[in-house]
Amino acid sequence: MLRPDALLLRSLIFLHRWTGVVLTVVFALWFISGIVMMYWSFPEISARDRLERAPALTPSAIHLTAAEAFAKLEQQGEPEQVRLNNFADRPVYRFRTGRSETIVYADTGQLPSLPVARALSDQMAALWTGLPAASARVEQNTEEDQWTVPQSYRQHRPMLRYFYPDGQQVYVSSSTGEVVQYTTTASRFRAWTGAIPHWLYFTPLRKNGPAWSQTVIWSSGFATVASCIGLVIALWMYSPSRRYRHGGQPARVPYRGQKRWHTIFGLLFGVTCATWAFSGMMSMDPFPVQTGGSRAGDPRVPAALTGGQLTLSAFSPRQPVEALRLVAPQLQTKELQLAMFAGQPVYLAFDSAGHSRIVPLQGPPQAAFQTAQIIDIVRRAVGPASLVQLRVADEYDLYYLDRTAQKPLPVVIAQLNDANQTRYYIDPATGRIAGTYGAKGWVNRWLYHGLHSLDFPWLYKYRPLWDIVVLTLMLGGLAICVTSLILSWRVLRRKLA
Repeated sequence: MLRPDALLLRSLIFLHRWTGVVLTVVFALWFISGIVMMYWSFPEISARDRLERAPALTPSAIHLTAAEAFAKLEQQGEPEQVRLNNFADRPVYRFRTGRSETIVYADTGQLPSLPVARALSDQMAALWTGLPAASARVEQNTEEDQWTVPQSYRQHRPMLRYFYPDGQQVYVSSSTGEVVQYTTTASRFRAWTGAIPHWLYFTPLRKNGPAWSQTVIWSSGFATVASCIGLVIALWMYSPSRRYRHGGQPARVPYRGQKRWHTIFGLLFGVTCATWAFSGMMSMDPFPVQTGGSRAGDPRVPAALTGGQLTLSAFSPRQPVEALRLVAPQLQTKELQLAMFAGQPVYLAFDSAGHSRIVPLQGPPQAAFQTAQIIDIVRRAVGPASLVQLRVADEYDLYYLDRTAQKPLPVVIAQLNDANQTRYYIDPATGRIAGTYGAKGWVNRWLYHGLHSLDFPWLYKYRPLWDIVVLTLMLGGLAICVTSLILSWRVLRRKLA
């Protein structure tokens, strides 16, 4: 009769073997696709993408002020956000209240007709691709496909999908006339080798949100258990005193061939496999843990930075046309935003590279608000007793960082001593909050992002150190999967025979 410890070991080996047989292909795909996702993700359109492809604003084409354009809507109150940019080749004001956005042409005061005319859709597609719409094959998109699965696309259907001979594909919304998705042959290939297998983002599965979520949770959960069991077995069998024999020599591992290499790779990279599988599961928020701390905070800080509600009549001393002409020597403006800072109306001008200029109603444009002024606004808003720290930072920290270095720096850090230990990161270039973090968000920060992306400033700061570390761990995990595939095939072949 087997001793209890031997019985336990045999049971663990049995579980590890068969979970490996079932999951090793998925695990191998996660590592291969994870390497791709280090540099490319799923295709999507960012705000910077829109600005890069948008024509620059022409002051002479703008004939209405924001107040005059808003009056055409015959709405009560004031909009929450106002942006001036181009829609195809014409300037428009975009007025947002809540989740609703309305467009008014800045040259005539007319509203675009809905659904958007085919000619305008053709124009938008040509603007994005640089090719005439007549060269594309056009289909109507009425349901989810591989590139428009998320629910956010539903409000834009039916969409027109343009297939260009060079591989570009453009989706144009019928409700707004904007391009809402854009892919190329290269971006689709990277998605099929990266984000799609990594997230199990296959259309038939992803269309059913709850089923997709449970599939990711359970598969990554089983992978976590299988990794932990394998690590326990490897440590159990490992002999520091070299009591085993291999090739006539003392050895620390009792196995030979692929099983020996599988054990060695497991000892070296087993912890990484377990933590990556576990953090992948945590990305789906499988437990009823409050992870919304990064969005929580003291409302007095953002309220103090704006200093009041946006009022269109307050911009009458300096109209958008004048603001655009003032920044023209410094900036090729793609978008002009009407904003409030400390109770004073200002214009924020942006170019395609994300550079900005602040245009006050009096005086010349400036590159940024004074950090001393921002610090004083925050201190007066919450009081010195409510502050843990209030300083200017020129580098990313543990809770405000970006591997691509696109988040703005420097920033003003305001950390409060509230129950959530809220941190605000304020961008002096716009006077807006560039990031927030609260203690209740530790699960998302550390158990997901920390373990899954290894996003630590000391790694990002000295790239390619991050690339070397992550690639080494990825290849080590892939080596475990390759040896597991060979062993799994041997098990299946033996059982089938």
